Amino acid sequence: MFIVELTLENYRNYLSLEAQFEDKVNVILGENAQGKTNVMEAIYVLAMAKSHRTSNDKDLILWDKEYAKIKGRIQKRNNSLPLELFISRKGKKAKCNHIEQRKLSHYVGNMNVVMFAPEDLHLVKGNPQVRRRFIDMEIGQVSPVYLHDLNQYHKILQQRNHYLKQLQTKKQQDMTMLDILTEQLIEVAVKIIKKRYEFVYLLEEWAKTIHSGISRGLEQLEIVYNPSLDVSEDDDWSKMVDIYNGKFFTNREREIDRGITLYGPHRDDLIFKVNGKNVQTFGSQGQQRTTALSVKLAEIELIHSEIGEYPILLLDDVLSELDDYRQSHLLNTIQGRVQTFVTTTSVDGIDHQTLREAATFQVNAGQMSQMK
Repeated sequence: MFIVELTLENYRNYLSLEAQFEDKVNVILGENAQGKTNVMEAIYVLAMAKSHRTSNDKDLILWDKEYAKIKGRIQKRNNSLPLELFISRKGKKAKCNHIEQRKLSHYVGNMNVVMFAPEDLHLVKGNPQVRRRFIDMEIGQVSPVYLHDLNQYHKILQQRNHYLKQLQTKKQQDMTMLDILTEQLIEVAVKIIKKRYEFVYLLEEWAKTIHSGISRGLEQLEIVYNPSLDVSEDDDWSKMVDIYNGKFFTNREREIDRGITLYGPHRDDLIFKVNGKNVQTFGSQGQQRTTALSVKLAEIELIHSEIGEYPILLLDDVLSELDDYRQSHLLNTIQGRVQTFVTTTSVDGIDHQTLREAATFQVNAGQMSQMK
């Protein structure tokens, strides 16, 4: 799939923008703080209905405007699909093929993207929240059911935490309500964990081959799902439920004392190992970057295997963060297969056929034009 057209209105520093893109590499050049990343973010938001840079949608609206609008036309193998996202200070509305979507979980997945930005190098060495967000965003692109379950989980989690706080401060004393919320939480938690285990298994299958290629066969990558309590991918549904029930029952007083839910998917993590050692703790910077690159390239292949089409790749100011060898490996992998957007201040020093054949755009103060 690829994005043919993008239209922005009142988005970040763009009063308006209309752009046509090619089904290959599109390079967006410009100095810092001119709006390169805003174009990338807009493509990402059009796909995911949320930003990778901020959790506050109001940040996406141009200063002193009431709304922002992103429109795009996506070309898939069998059809052309218009998408639209309207962002106001009251919320978001999404349209697919001119039809408003009742739930955002029904909208996400119509357009698939993989984002690789400098902060993604923190996927390995950053905090667990970064890795959980990565898992959730990627599964959500290919599984609307997962997004629905995840939303349900966070709603129940919020209610349960609120009730634990009330028990902590003695405003409530009835344990029956806590039992009901715990039962609801466990049911959705097991669905989420089962799907995460499945995703991590598939991701590892792709990533370990890619990582071996980048490291010239010297390193073997493992990706391990690390749950916050003692369950495994081999456990069936009822065993997972029993383990959760036991953990919550034996730690009830501890949770009440803390006023917070201590176990569940919101506390789980990923561990990346190279040659059996945790890369976060023992890996060199080069190994950490190779791991992040391998995982991102694996995402592309995983999405292709799931939906039968390649996603759109967004490389936001990341080429300068990679050495020549990793740059070449990345560009060789995408060449001729994946529509790719590259933002950079300059392509000087990057000598690769993929960039020589790219469509090039110049960005300056919220204006973007194609260079001939």
